[in-house]
Amino acid sequence: MSLEFLLTSLLVVASPGTGVVYTIAAGLAQGWRASLVAAFGCTLGCAPHALAAVSGLAALLYASPLALQALSYGGALYLLWMAWGMLREQGPLQLQAHQGARSNATLIRSGVALNLLNPKLSIFFLAFLPQFLEPGQAHAMQHLLTLSGLFMTVTFTVFSVYGLFAAALRQHLLQRPAVLRTLRYLFAAAFAVLALHLAGWW
Repeated sequence: MSLEFLLTSLLVVASPGTGVVYTIAAGLAQGWRASLVAAFGCTLGCAPHALAAVSGLAALLYASPLALQALSYGGALYLLWMAWGMLREQGPLQLQAHQGARSNATLIRSGVALNLLNPKLSIFFLAFLPQFLEPGQAHAMQHLLTLSGLFMTVTFTVFSVYGLFAAALRQHLLQRPAVLRTLRYLFAAAFAVLALHLAGWW
């Protein structure tokens, strides 16, 4: 396993995106356990894209502009729903001092959906993984699956760090209603911007 692959994966995963925003929000909303569950959900959402890239399905998706656009719009609508839920203090991420904890299943479903509806992940795996194959390498599919597993491990680790850091600040922030309200607006705006970017409108 090359150091170059690890460093590239780390840079890609650590860049702010839907998974990072979601995991941080989960940590602030419900604490460290929820942040780990959210990180797991987002990581699990990468698996179908990795399998699609390895099996060649991602290439078919990339070759169909209509399918790619439909998936992009679906992902954008889901992100906008998340943004609306934040503004209304509803949905899986409610930044409130007193609230019923969302179930692990709900957090995982939302995390999976966020990444599953992101076609850029399929394109990323399709373009990223083959660069680390040697020409004529034996057992290429097995090697690609190993690389995918390593990427997902990096994803879970980095997202967990983000989430745990947010959870550590939770009590401090929840005692300040004005800060809490500002955070809700910021997360809602972040989800909205990511939705526009995913749909190609920004």
